[in-house]
Amino acid sequence: MDFHIGYVIAGLVVGFIVGMTGVGGGSLMTPILLYFGVSPANAVGTDLLYAAITKAGGIHVHHKKKNIDWKITGELALGSLPAAALTLWALHSLRMDTDTLNSIIRTTLGYALILTAIAILFKRKIFDYSRKNDAWITRMSRQQQMIATVVTGIILGAVVTITSIGAGALGTVALFMLYPLLPTVRLVGTEIAHAVPLTLVAGMGHAGLGNVDWGLLANLLIGSLPGIYLGSHLAHRVADHYLRPALAIMLVFVGFKLLF
Repeated sequence: MDFHIGYVIAGLVVGFIVGMTGVGGGSLMTPILLYFGVSPANAVGTDLLYAAITKAGGIHVHHKKKNIDWKITGELALGSLPAAALTLWALHSLRMDTDTLNSIIRTTLGYALILTAIAILFKRKIFDYSRKNDAWITRMSRQQQMIATVVTGIILGAVVTITSIGAGALGTVALFMLYPLLPTVRLVGTEIAHAVPLTLVAGMGHAGLGNVDWGLLANLLIGSLPGIYLGSHLAHRVADHYLRPALAIMLVFVGFKLLF
């Protein structure tokens, strides 16, 4: 493995931001890799495995603190894992040339970044609305709620497999809309528990397609692991209402740059 200081620093910075804000992993890492000249397909595949490894430790911590609703996690996975597998099968079966595949990924990634930015920017307002207007959720039967969760998983599975982003910000917002009565920390833990198997399945599928740069992945992890540790410890010292808008604006800029 060749040591690349630029990739290590990228992993450190992204890990630090994720540790402080809880979001921004895929939505920051994939555009950064594109900036370094990594092809869209390799950027997505490598970032998926990067996300699976970095978030895996979060499952252990949240499980010990009883912050994971495994039933909701299972319902999300019931939709997302088959959707990820079908999306990978479609990418393989269509046998597109590299330029066409990269163009599709770049366009989808651009839209996903803009949606993620909106989710990050208005996350608090969405959460507050869900808490204050929870009457609509009580009109759903448990079966209807389960179906909605599975459908959410299907959408996340397809989007995450193609772009490597969405499991964090979009997934958390979707869960808050569906389960506004559950504690925030429990839904965040549930989202992390769901994101790990989803990104792992999607990442291994991309590896089978030859879309993972293992040396690049190792360099990113060298930086991200201490970055997440430092960011987590400084999370309460930095004003979140400054960080999130800055992150959202940056994602919108990158998203439009990819699209136009």
